[in-house]
Amino acid sequence: MLSFLLASWVLVAIPGPDQALITRNALVHGRRAAFSTMLGGASGLGVHAVAAAFGLSALINASATAYTMLKVLGVSYLLYLGVTTLVSARPEGQFHVPSATRAGAWRFARQGATSNALNPKVAVFFLTFLPQFLPSHAPPLMALALAGGFAAVYLSWFTLYIVLLDHFGRQLRRQRVQLWLQRTTGGLLLTFGVRLAFDRR
Repeated sequence: MLSFLLASWVLVAIPGPDQALITRNALVHGRRAAFSTMLGGASGLGVHAVAAAFGLSALINASATAYTMLKVLGVSYLLYLGVTTLVSARPEGQFHVPSATRAGAWRFARQGATSNALNPKVAVFFLTFLPQFLPSHAPPLMALALAGGFAAVYLSWFTLYIVLLDHFGRQLRRQRVQLWLQRTTGGLLLTFGVRLAFDRR
């Protein structure tokens, strides 16, 4: 379990779409939006974890058509997020963090969940990563326990990340810095979408 948790931490800490999306929402919409995005991302991971535990992700790994369909959806969503982030990065007045309503929190949670749920690489990751730490013919509950450990690492890492972002938020929300960060995160989301589009399983 310790080896699994350490490996999970390394994988979670590697910059990816989740970090770009959480950074964008933390700086533009505030801490509550970032936590909502994080929780949504964790629920998206849960979808793939359950599917892997019960062998459903094997369909995506084995079927080129299923993999391609999910990849097209994931690429489209990442490109959409990247374009909207770049479009919103305009030097028009001072930036402010709006108060997050409950409806807004659900919107950010859906962003995080959709980003992970539509990413076929996450499905293949769980299908290939989890079995390395499981004995042969392990029951689904054991796989789900490991997936729960991975989710705990994910939530712990991004909670610390969001707290640090919020701590330095005043400096990061200066107009010039904000524009640079929005353009950077928008470019990263586009880059991740393009990389996923050209990924060959």
